[in-house]
Amino acid sequence: MAEGFEFRGHRLRLIGPQGIFKPAFLEMPISITTVPVVEGKPRPYDDEIGTEGTIKYRYRGTEPEHPDNAGLRRVMRERVPLIYNYGIVPGEYLPVWPVYVVADDRASLLFHVAVDEPRLVERVRGVEGVDVEETARRSYVTIAAKRRLHQEAFRERVLRAYREICAICRLRHRVLLDAAHILPDGHPAGLPVVSNGLSLCKLHHAAFDRNILGIRADLTVDIRLDILEEEDGPMLEHGL
Repeated sequence: MAEGFEFRGHRLRLIGPQGIFKPAFLEMPISITTVPVVEGKPRPYDDEIGTEGTIKYRYRGTEPEHPDNAGLRRVMRERVPLIYNYGIVPGEYLPVWPVYVVADDRASLLFHVAVDEPRLVERVRGVEGVDVEETARRSYVTIAAKRRLHQEAFRERVLRAYREICAICRLRHRVLLDAAHILPDGHPAGLPVVSNGLSLCKLHHAAFDRNILGIRADLTVDIRLDILEEEDGPMLEHGL
């Protein structure tokens, strides 16, 4: 994304050093970026989902007429799609496309951004107004996309913390590893942070979530007694 590609004699990159990125030779921004979470450090800008199902994307600085903010305002007026680069970990971003700036809240110094489906980009361009169906669709797609981004960021941070090894069986195959929440999403303290995560293979993750196994405060792994008393094949005896 940082390397980009040749476009009309220029090197076009898809991500820049600032959050709102407009290449010098283009008229409007092409991407917006949310920096990754670093444990123990707050984001400089906190872009979250609002109750109306859009991403709240902060202005550049506090001046509404800053060129970057004016650029996003033009993108909104002309209904031009953008790339949303969501920071997973430092140096790695997950791009989401297309996203649209759908509202400008000057009082709160933020834009409202909605994710849409790639197959509908051409239909959106040049169409006046936004209908109820489009608003509802984008709200649904945006919430689903942001949930996926949060899950991916949580997984990446937890797997890195555990050096890509299952905490129970030491399996090292990344494609078979998950980031499990110690306290679930619905719990008041069930935050998607490394201290609330375990790197587990898919078998042990499923067993953990269903209370077939648990981990005590002294790091002892317990298997539920009725499971231990079962007679089964080698997977139950050795795998679980």
